[in-house]
Amino acid sequence: MMKNKKNTFIIVEAALAVMVIILAFIMYREQVGTDRFKISVIIPNSDTSQWAAFRYGLKMAAEDQEIELFIVSTGDILTVEEEINMIQEEIDNGADAIIVQPVFGAESEEKLKKFESKVPVMLVENTASEEKEMTMLPITEPDNYAMGKALAEEVLIDYSGRIEGKTLGFFTGTADSEALLNRRKGFEDALQGMDVQFCWSVSSYGASEENLLENQAKVDIVIALDNMALVKAGEVSAVNNLHGALVYGIGNSTEAVYYLDIGIAECLVVPDEFNIGYQSLTEAAESLKHYTHKMQNNIVSYTVIHREELFSAENQKILFTMSR
Repeated sequence: MMKNKKNTFIIVEAALAVMVIILAFIMYREQVGTDRFKISVIIPNSDTSQWAAFRYGLKMAAEDQEIELFIVSTGDILTVEEEINMIQEEIDNGADAIIVQPVFGAESEEKLKKFESKVPVMLVENTASEEKEMTMLPITEPDNYAMGKALAEEVLIDYSGRIEGKTLGFFTGTADSEALLNRRKGFEDALQGMDVQFCWSVSSYGASEENLLENQAKVDIVIALDNMALVKAGEVSAVNNLHGALVYGIGNSTEAVYYLDIGIAECLVVPDEFNIGYQSLTEAAESLKHYTHKMQNNIVSYTVIHREELFSAENQKILFTMSR
């Protein structure tokens, strides 16, 4: 009897000791001290204007969460290896979490997933894998399929639904990604069954001479699927090298807005880049401060802007974030 009581006492004491250790660990993770958590952000061409609203969102969230923010200065990230090396370097330099726009490809997804055992990893803008539903990591992004569909609906509105016989070309300025694939699919699905012809699809990303936008066959409409493409299409149209084609696109920079304002772009679909920055950092910060918090996917909104309503009160807020 005494032996059983002694064994029970030892078990209870051991359980209590384990609970104390766990509680101490959680309290340590949740305490806010003088040493702030550090979150590093890795995006291609991080200093360019297309990321202005995104960077502003990151900075506002970092202030609210009392987080040390570091945005890595980059050029184009061309390979999975370059991106992975940058992430490892940031972790070695003390990053507690990583926010990254991943290089496209299953290999990238697998390598990014391995970092999760070291630090929280939040994807932004697009997944690494082609199928968004198959991603193994949390992501903050706009609804890219819906943006592509919204762009096609604007074309239909402008043509009063009579778009039969029109020719179109797709133009991108960045490397292939899940985001671009879904934007194009959304656009094509919205025009399914209509007598339109998609004549070409080219990218200025590492473009050869034959892929230059101004060297493509004449079309009625150029669809710019990202900000870099919209700006480039604006530049080409401004010197009359689009052969009269109308430009519709997705963009999120002051340059893109400029081409809308002067009438070169017919309309602009603008993803809420401020909230991509704000929500992604907030999720990462919460996972650092609260041990039990599991990072969630976030889908942010987008806005369709026309020239005649460019300076409305609502759109002024969007323009403000782009200019920060």
